[in-house]
Amino acid sequence: MKRDIFEYYAHSIAKQFHISIDQLFTKTKTSHIVDARQLLYLLCIKRNFKKSYIQAFCQEHGYNASHSTITYGFEQAKKLIKLDPDFASMVKKIQENDN
Repeated sequence: MKRDIFEYYAHSIAKQFHISIDQLFTKTKTSHIVDARQLLYLLCIKRNFKKSYIQAFCQEHGYNASHSTITYGFEQAKKLIKLDPDFASMVKKIQENDN
């Protein structure tokens, strides 16, 4: 069940950011891709995913994320939501459709 939610979030985020699912899990520091990944961490943590689950699901897509990377990304995404109303709106839209 958690995997299905993770996949839904990953695909929804990729679509919103106009990137491929492969780009989402590419090891890059390009800001819009980093923002997308951090949003994925935030949405998963808000759904009470353990960081080890997020780590494992990312690894299935070929991306290695440490616990500290996930925590840092979560905090950065929270800041972005406070600073950018468009980002906050996107998060709300994805969350409303995750049932």
